[in-house]
Amino acid sequence: MPKFNANLTMLFNEIDFLDRFKAAKDAGFKGVEYLFPYPYPKEDLAERLKTNGLTQVLHNLPAGDWAKGERGIACHPDRVGEFQDGVGKAIEYAGALQCTQINCLAGIAPSGVDPARVRETLVRNLQFAAGKLKSAGIRLLIEPCNTRDIPGFFLNRSQQALDIIKDVGSDNLFLQYDIYHMQIMEGNLAPTIERNLDSIRHLQLADNPGRNEPGTGEINYPFLFQFIDKLGYSGWIGCEYKPAKSTLEGLGWVRSYL
Repeated sequence: MPKFNANLTMLFNEIDFLDRFKAAKDAGFKGVEYLFPYPYPKEDLAERLKTNGLTQVLHNLPAGDWAKGERGIACHPDRVGEFQDGVGKAIEYAGALQCTQINCLAGIAPSGVDPARVRETLVRNLQFAAGKLKSAGIRLLIEPCNTRDIPGFFLNRSQQALDIIKDVGSDNLFLQYDIYHMQIMEGNLAPTIERNLDSIRHLQLADNPGRNEPGTGEINYPFLFQFIDKLGYSGWIGCEYKPAKSTLEGLGWVRSYL
């Protein structure tokens, strides 16, 4: 049966962030993810996980100044040192949270820079991060994101990500496949997941349009859940959506799985 975790950046926004751990547990979730742990002391987050019996499924590498619109720095040639420092910080947090996988957001392609140089920077940064994370027992993931919500995002299609994984040449780099993003960019969800299952270590979901919970848009999630289950996917599926109303009102679709 599919295994769902709550994305605390998107869900339970009715309450303060640190209170969302208990809310997720009370709703039936056994795992959580969120964009960034870094605004909070890692000891506080670890205590919330332990108290509520939750698994930290995933978080991202530091991604620049999110409030100013940055969505990752891994493809920025002039910020390699900052990226490498962020890898070290992410490993410290992941160790404290017992988190076994970290996602790298490639970022918005910097203007005026040769696309070949942008790609080369991303590949080299991923080689660095994959090695450091492997030594710490942590998987590295990369995630294609749609360019409607994030104009100019460099990594935006599944095959592009797979080609980069091949060029990085590490056995510690995998695909994070976000169903919502890929429905927008390329569709063909079930065949793409099946074809690339060996490379996928994490799935995320939201419906389209609106990025709300399953059942509010065009994606046939009941079929997709059954299909993914039959494929033998054993990883988590992150609920990274914006509740159409309140979080609890929108959880009807997942209750039978929790």
